[in-house]
Amino acid sequence: MVNFQLERTAPLSPDEAWRRLTEWPRHGDVVPLTRVTVVTPGPNREGTVFVARSGLGPLAFDDRMEVTVWRPPAEDTPGLCRLEKRGRVVFGWAEIEVRPGPGGRARVVWREELRVRLLPRLFDGPLRTAARYVFGRAVNRLLRRA
Repeated sequence: MVNFQLERTAPLSPDEAWRRLTEWPRHGDVVPLTRVTVVTPGPNREGTVFVARSGLGPLAFDDRMEVTVWRPPAEDTPGLCRLEKRGRVVFGWAEIEVRPGPGGRARVVWREELRVRLLPRLFDGPLRTAARYVFGRAVNRLLRRA
Protein backbone atom coordinates (compact mmCIF):
# COMPACT_ATOMS: atom_id res chain seq x y z
CA MET A 1 0.00 0.00 0.00
CA VAL A 2 1.30 3.44 -0.87
CA ASN A 3 0.07 6.89 0.03
CA PHE A 4 0.99 10.03 -1.83
CA GLN A 5 -0.15 13.60 -2.27
CA LEU A 6 0.18 16.01 -5.19
CA GLU A 7 -0.36 19.76 -5.02
CA ARG A 8 -0.82 22.08 -7.97
CA THR A 9 -1.93 25.63 -8.64
CA ALA A 10 -3.51 26.58 -11.95
CA PRO A 11 -4.56 29.86 -13.57
CA LEU A 12 -8.20 28.74 -13.40
CA SER A 13 -11.18 29.43 -11.19
CA PRO A 14 -11.88 26.67 -8.67
CA ASP A 15 -15.07 25.83 -10.61
CA GLU A 16 -13.16 25.37 -13.88
CA ALA A 17 -10.39 23.33 -12.23
CA TRP A 18 -13.08 21.13 -10.63
CA ARG A 19 -14.84 20.64 -13.97
CA ARG A 20 -11.61 19.63 -15.72
CA LEU A 21 -10.55 17.20 -12.98
CA THR A 22 -13.93 15.50 -12.61
CA GLU A 23 -14.77 14.85 -16.26
CA TRP A 24 -13.90 11.18 -15.86
CA PRO A 25 -13.59 10.21 -19.57
CA ARG A 26 -10.93 12.93 -20.00
CA HIS A 27 -8.67 10.96 -17.65
CA GLY A 28 -8.39 8.34 -20.36
CA ASP A 29 -7.12 11.04 -22.73
CA VAL A 30 -4.19 11.91 -20.46
CA VAL A 31 -3.20 8.58 -18.88
CA PRO A 32 -1.32 6.32 -21.30
CA LEU A 33 -2.99 3.07 -22.35
CA THR A 34 -6.17 3.91 -20.45
CA ARG A 35 -9.81 4.28 -21.44
CA VAL A 36 -12.42 5.55 -18.96
CA THR A 37 -16.10 4.66 -19.20
CA VAL A 38 -18.78 6.12 -16.93
CA VAL A 39 -21.19 3.34 -15.94
CA THR A 40 -23.94 5.37 -14.27
CA PRO A 41 -26.03 8.11 -15.93
CA GLY A 42 -24.95 11.72 -15.32
CA PRO A 43 -24.56 14.15 -13.86
CA ASN A 44 -21.63 13.37 -11.55
CA ARG A 45 -22.68 12.90 -7.94
CA GLU A 46 -22.25 10.53 -4.99
CA GLY A 47 -22.81 7.08 -6.40
CA THR A 48 -21.34 7.79 -9.85
CA VAL A 49 -19.38 4.71 -10.99
CA PHE A 50 -16.75 4.63 -13.70
CA VAL A 51 -14.17 2.15 -14.91
CA ALA A 52 -10.63 2.89 -16.06
CA ARG A 53 -9.38 0.09 -18.32
CA SER A 54 -5.58 0.16 -18.43
CA GLY A 55 -3.08 -1.94 -20.35
CA LEU A 56 -2.92 -3.80 -23.63
CA GLY A 57 -4.68 -6.97 -24.69
CA PRO A 58 -4.46 -9.77 -22.13
CA LEU A 59 -2.41 -7.54 -19.79
CA ALA A 60 -5.25 -5.03 -19.36
CA PHE A 61 -7.25 -4.66 -16.15
CA ASP A 62 -10.25 -2.66 -14.93
CA ASP A 63 -9.98 -0.13 -12.12
CA ARG A 64 -13.60 0.34 -10.97
CA MET A 65 -14.24 3.50 -8.96
CA GLU A 66 -17.23 4.98 -7.15
CA VAL A 67 -17.69 8.58 -6.08
CA THR A 68 -18.45 8.48 -2.34
CA VAL A 69 -18.13 12.22 -1.61
CA TRP A 70 -19.20 14.89 -4.09
CA ARG A 71 -19.01 18.50 -2.88
CA PRO A 72 -18.22 20.93 -5.74
CA PRO A 73 -16.45 24.13 -4.69
CA ALA A 74 -18.70 26.89 -3.40
CA GLU A 75 -17.88 30.49 -2.68
CA ASP A 76 -16.38 29.87 0.77
CA THR A 77 -16.02 26.08 0.72
CA PRO A 78 -13.38 24.00 -1.07
CA GLY A 79 -14.58 21.27 -3.39
CA LEU A 80 -13.97 17.67 -2.37
CA CYS A 81 -14.46 14.49 -4.35
CA ARG A 82 -13.57 11.09 -2.89
CA LEU A 83 -13.28 8.01 -5.06
CA GLU A 84 -13.24 4.48 -3.71
CA LYS A 85 -11.24 2.13 -5.96
CA ARG A 86 -12.99 -1.21 -6.10
CA GLY A 87 -11.33 -3.09 -8.92
CA ARG A 88 -10.05 -6.65 -8.85
CA VAL A 89 -6.43 -5.48 -9.19
CA VAL A 90 -6.32 -1.92 -7.83
CA PHE A 91 -7.79 -0.89 -4.45
CA GLY A 92 -7.73 2.17 -2.24
CA TRP A 93 -9.10 5.67 -2.60
CA ALA A 94 -8.35 9.07 -4.09
CA GLU A 95 -9.43 12.53 -2.98
CA ILE A 96 -9.48 15.62 -5.16
CA GLU A 97 -9.69 18.91 -3.29
CA VAL A 98 -10.04 22.23 -5.14
CA ARG A 99 -9.95 25.61 -3.40
CA PRO A 100 -9.10 29.21 -4.20
CA GLY A 101 -5.37 29.74 -4.27
CA PRO A 102 -3.06 32.74 -4.39
CA GLY A 103 -3.65 35.40 -7.01
CA GLY A 104 -7.05 34.11 -8.08
CA ARG A 105 -5.63 30.73 -9.10
CA ALA A 106 -7.10 27.36 -8.16
CA ARG A 107 -5.19 25.21 -5.67
CA VAL A 108 -5.57 21.46 -6.19
CA VAL A 109 -4.60 18.75 -3.72
CA TRP A 110 -4.78 15.13 -4.91
CA ARG A 111 -4.39 12.48 -2.18
CA GLU A 112 -4.33 8.80 -2.88
CA GLU A 113 -3.95 5.45 -1.19
CA LEU A 114 -3.09 2.79 -3.73
CA ARG A 115 -2.95 -0.96 -3.28
CA VAL A 116 -2.25 -3.49 -6.02
CA ARG A 117 -3.36 -7.08 -5.47
CA LEU A 118 -0.50 -9.57 -5.02
CA LEU A 119 2.19 -6.87 -5.24
CA PRO A 120 4.63 -7.41 -2.34
CA ARG A 121 5.46 -4.49 -0.03
CA LEU A 122 8.97 -4.66 -1.44
CA PHE A 123 7.56 -2.78 -4.45
CA ASP A 124 5.91 0.05 -2.47
CA GLY A 125 8.76 2.48 -3.23
CA PRO A 126 8.76 1.97 -7.01
CA LEU A 127 4.94 1.93 -7.04
CA ARG A 128 4.81 5.26 -5.15
CA THR A 129 7.33 6.82 -7.54
CA ALA A 130 5.49 5.56 -10.62
CA ALA A 131 2.08 6.61 -9.29
CA ARG A 132 3.26 10.13 -8.39
CA TYR A 133 4.74 10.48 -11.87
CA VAL A 134 1.71 9.15 -13.78
CA PHE A 135 -0.92 10.95 -11.69
CA GLY A 136 1.16 14.14 -11.55
CA ARG A 137 1.36 14.26 -15.35
CA ALA A 138 -2.35 13.47 -15.62
CA VAL A 139 -3.33 16.27 -13.22
CA ASN A 140 -1.07 18.72 -15.09
CA ARG A 141 -2.60 17.78 -18.44
CA LEU A 142 -6.18 17.86 -17.18
CA LEU A 143 -5.66 21.33 -15.74
CA ARG A 144 -4.04 22.62 -18.95
CA ARG A 145 -6.65 21.32 -21.42
CA ALA A 146 -10.07 22.99 -21.64
